[in-house]
Amino acid sequence: MPALETRIYRLILDQRRAIDPKARNLALDPELVGIARKRSAAMARTNSFADAGGDKHVSATMLMDEDATFQGLVGENVAAQHFTAQSGIDVDTFAQRFVEGWIASAPHKANLSFADYNRTGVGAAVNGDTIYVTQLFATDLGLGPHNASAPASQVEPVASPQKGKDDSEKLPLRGTIAPGAARPME
Repeated sequence: MPALETRIYRLILDQRRAIDPKARNLALDPELVGIARKRSAAMARTNSFADAGGDKHVSATMLMDEDATFQGLVGENVAAQHFTAQSGIDVDTFAQRFVEGWIASAPHKANLSFADYNRTGVGAAVNGDTIYVTQLFATDLGLGPHNASAPASQVEPVASPQKGKDDSEKLPLRGTIAPGAARPME
């Protein structure tokens, strides 16, 4: 799976450059890689994109649980592909399929091409005949320090990374998220 994760990362870098040559470079972030791997393992274990409570945006919650000082926007792309034991897993072919699927979906493409994202993490896991992949994108957008007085609540979705960026001045996005704060897209 690490070879697949690396190939997806490189393909996403190429896609971002093609879509917007001025987009920030995406650095591989070990914290995001760890969370992406946990998210993919959980999807593989349950054969579902949602957690037990039906939350499809588990990665943001996982990130905030592990890093209470995190501040910024997080985007999430998840996908699954089946394979047969006879054909096995060709890393390049599967990586291409994951990225092509995300490019063909407007919300996923918005995540991977959002020019302000500057960190990413990719995680992959297998269960039976299915590969699950999570790619996370993050940026702090230059937001200020953590607002510890913000009331805790569920993370709320935004229509796009750009919408989250546009609303960032109004929202305390570090640590616990206040009502109405940004949430990653699927």
